[in-house]
Amino acid sequence: FAMPLYAFSLFLPSIINQLGGFAANRTVANLLTVPIYVFACIITCLVNFLADRYGRRGYFNIAFFCLGATGYIILISSRNAALSYCAVFLATCGIFPNMPNTAAWLSSNVEGSYKRSVALAMGNSFGSINGAVSSNVYRARDAPWYTLGHGLVLMYIAIGITASCTYLFFVKQENAKRERGERDEIIGDSKTGHEKNGRYDSVADAKREKGDNYSGYRYTI
Repeated sequence: FAMPLYAFSLFLPSIINQLGGFAANRTVANLLTVPIYVFACIITCLVNFLADRYGRRGYFNIAFFCLGATGYIILISSRNAALSYCAVFLATCGIFPNMPNTAAWLSSNVEGSYKRSVALAMGNSFGSINGAVSSNVYRARDAPWYTLGHGLVLMYIAIGITASCTYLFFVKQENAKRERGERDEIIGDSKTGHEKNGRYDSVADAKREKGDNYSGYRYTI
């Protein structure tokens, strides 16, 4: 979901400059981005701190994607400079906090250094590829309201909501199965567990060989 981040960062001065009423020139437009980035920094730190503390990264993702979507809906429909400028603050909620939160969510749900490294590399690579789209979505002929650009970013946010909800559903289902013992391995001479889940000499062996597939592992939701 890097495309919304790149699009927002690259074209924010242009968007503000075209709103009218606020920015008489490019210098003023750039200065007006400062409060937005300060807000983005604060909200990103706060969201990721709370998401980590409460272990609810998926819920935070969904909530702030919805806030971001609200901001972009306002940007698409508004023709008032003051309202649009305020909507930009809402739009940041669906972009800046969710990038590191999503990466941390992915990382925390993959056990094993090699597996985690590959998963993060793939996630970052596929996300960065989408950044190539960002240079083409805010076209000069769409000024001053950039309906096409905002609409495409809104689409990416909607995909983020859908993906987060889907992933959250499946990891909750998997955690529930593990709580019920459906994924239990047979450890040593234990009579509990299921043969299909594997037989191991010790818990340490099961953890080492199965990683996040180990029955005692719980996915972050």
